[in-house]
Amino acid sequence: MIRAIDLFCGAGGLTHGLQRAGIEVIAGYDIEEQCRFAYEKNNDAVFINKSVTSIEVEEFSRYFGDAKVRVLAGCAPCQTFSSYNKKTKEENLKDERWNLLASFGDHIKKLRPEIVTMENVPRLVNQRVFNDFVDQLIEQGYKVSFRVVYCPDYGMPQSRSRLVLLASLLGPIKLIDSTHSSLNYVTVKDSIGHLPAVEVGQSDPVDTLHRSASMSELNLKRIRASKPGGTWMDWPDELVAACHKKDSGSTYSSVYGRMSWDKVGSTVTTQCIGFGNGRFGHPEQDRAITLREAAILQTFPDNYQFWPADAKIEMRPIAKMIGNAVPVRLGEVVGESILKHLEEIKKGVES
Repeated sequence: MIRAIDLFCGAGGLTHGLQRAGIEVIAGYDIEEQCRFAYEKNNDAVFINKSVTSIEVEEFSRYFGDAKVRVLAGCAPCQTFSSYNKKTKEENLKDERWNLLASFGDHIKKLRPEIVTMENVPRLVNQRVFNDFVDQLIEQGYKVSFRVVYCPDYGMPQSRSRLVLLASLLGPIKLIDSTHSSLNYVTVKDSIGHLPAVEVGQSDPVDTLHRSASMSELNLKRIRASKPGGTWMDWPDELVAACHKKDSGSTYSSVYGRMSWDKVGSTVTTQCIGFGNGRFGHPEQDRAITLREAAILQTFPDNYQFWPADAKIEMRPIAKMIGNAVPVRLGEVVGESILKHLEEIKKGVES
């Protein structure tokens, strides 16, 4: 029997992927109470509103019960390490999120689960806190593997790269081989091309999550002047923002951009519903992508529910949940890798 607990679970992207692979996830922990509805509505697991720093190891043991293989999974909030982070080094060192990975490591040391997995931003691999985490795992007898994954190589339709770590007390473990290549990447059209058209600032009458944010008249003119895959450099001069006319502004070519139907989408962020926040313009409709489109680019199922049906939609917290999530498909790949590892261990014992 294999059971998993998901730390920093958010809206349930990793949990949903692990469950889809066939791993029983018992519980998810997160400090964001707003994630409870999405997590419990779509996953057969309990949501626990608690910081990882305040969990006692005995609590984990109660949830794992008599499981023969225990998986402790986690994706510590990554803003501290993200390339989008604009804080100074001194400000980052004071950020308490630096301590979350260390807390994760402390729980592993006390619990000694058979398998550990972690997902985070690629830049974390160069940080001392990550190297210390890996060294601690090795000292405890874990076989550890980690690498930066380009998400399209596993069927995810966005140019996201993530650091994925797997560790096992049972033997060597690694991520399964890539399932896609540049010859058959899942494109924006493959993923969201089937959705009905919606007007800017409006929502689909059937799926209220298929809702786009409103736009100013200036930004409407800008998106109408935008080409799929192009940049703001395609616009007439009167539409170009003053900051982009400076030498420093030329490096931000992807903001105010449209996605292309025949390519993978941009990395989905918590700001993905704003046209000016990245290449988040719809390929042909004059608007930014909707919440539902963002969720699908994160490989959530079309019917994944993020908000109670009887409550007024609040776009920003939903966008935050979607942007912060582990892509469901990536969670599934991790689950498939764990199951393949266990099968290999079983065959080795039998032989």
